[in-house]
Amino acid sequence: MRQIIRFFQTDIWRMATDDKSPVARLAVDILKKVLLAVRFFTAKRVMTKASALTYSTLLAIVPILAVVFAIARGFGYNKFIEVWFRDAFSSQPQAADIIIGFVNSYLVHTKSGVFLGIGLLFMLYTVLMLVSNIEDTFNEIWQVKKSRSVFRTFTDYLAMFFLFPILIVLTSGLSIFLATVANRMEDFIMLSSAVRLLIDFIPYVLMSCLFVALYVFMPNTRVKVASAIVPGILAGIAMQGLQFVYINSQIFLSSYNAIYGSFAALPLFMLWMQISWTICLFGAELCYTNQNLDYYDYDANAGEISHRYRILLCGMLMGRICRRFAEGGRPYSVMELREATAVPIRFVTDLLYELIDAHMLVELTSDEKGEESRFMPAEDLANMTLGTMIDRLEAKGQWKIDLDMSKLDGSQWPKAIQMRINYLNEMRHVQLQDL
Repeated sequence: MRQIIRFFQTDIWRMATDDKSPVARLAVDILKKVLLAVRFFTAKRVMTKASALTYSTLLAIVPILAVVFAIARGFGYNKFIEVWFRDAFSSQPQAADIIIGFVNSYLVHTKSGVFLGIGLLFMLYTVLMLVSNIEDTFNEIWQVKKSRSVFRTFTDYLAMFFLFPILIVLTSGLSIFLATVANRMEDFIMLSSAVRLLIDFIPYVLMSCLFVALYVFMPNTRVKVASAIVPGILAGIAMQGLQFVYINSQIFLSSYNAIYGSFAALPLFMLWMQISWTICLFGAELCYTNQNLDYYDYDANAGEISHRYRILLCGMLMGRICRRFAEGGRPYSVMELREATAVPIRFVTDLLYELIDAHMLVELTSDEKGEESRFMPAEDLANMTLGTMIDRLEAKGQWKIDLDMSKLDGSQWPKAIQMRINYLNEMRHVQLQDL
């Protein structure tokens, strides 16, 4: 048992796979990705984030659906949206009826002008709060420190709200078309069965495509579609499985309904939403580890390496960046620094942001999603010395305790402080671009 635990905790991350067969390498990579996803899922308290998103969704679902239904009515296909919504909430028919009733009432009052003003502001606030919470959660999973700008937030989500009803109508039309084709092929047993089987698979395909699009679109970073396909399919299948379990477990919930009556729809809906967000966020963790397995080459982070080694790695990174700047070349990106120094990319990323906090580097970014950040010296190269870097890294932070330094008795303190000053002055003769 100890050997098994050690294998999953340590040995698998040190295992050399160059001499393994392709199947063995694939199996090891899959196991690493799943282990990382499970670890992050538990260590980052994703269940707590799922609970927060459940509350935000409950608060914002009526305003969001009101916007979607209003856009659908403007194009004349609100019936398609309602049918789709009831199908999507087939495991929660009572909740679907209540929500649709709230949405219709919301639209009627808004149209009559009752909710204009404060009501409209509240609707926009709840929608933006939910979208912001979802984006922040995905950015935290992807370790993205920069959110969308206000302009991109407005344009991206406005486009999403307009495209969402259109996609629902197109998928509903496809289902109706396939059902019509199946009815006309009743005389052709094999063809009819194949088409009906295809119809049965459509919900799985649509749900998987929805998760793939969510994993690619939501984080404010470049997510490869190939990295999102498998997690999206697994999340889509899990969601359909959740629907199946809820639909077939209604008989076991009859006693629950008997106790709470019509109010039972609310806790059951919240439980369903909680599980749904848990599935979604675990898929996001799996998507992240699927794309960034190299980021965890040594299954460690910069906070776990020694201070001496951190200084050495920072010197290597600063040396490359300053030399490229002195030569007039294009500033390095994270991936280019990893390739140039052979330092694991996770260390590179963490140490670069430490150097930014120490005012040794500046980050060059654009507002375009997925555009790589690049890094350049924060000051003139004449000031970029090894002594300056060490001094700023060690001085990073603030003094929180007001100590009376006059109590440092003994003749050795001034000597020790002077030796420290002499050490830093000697290091200031070493230019970083020369390393």
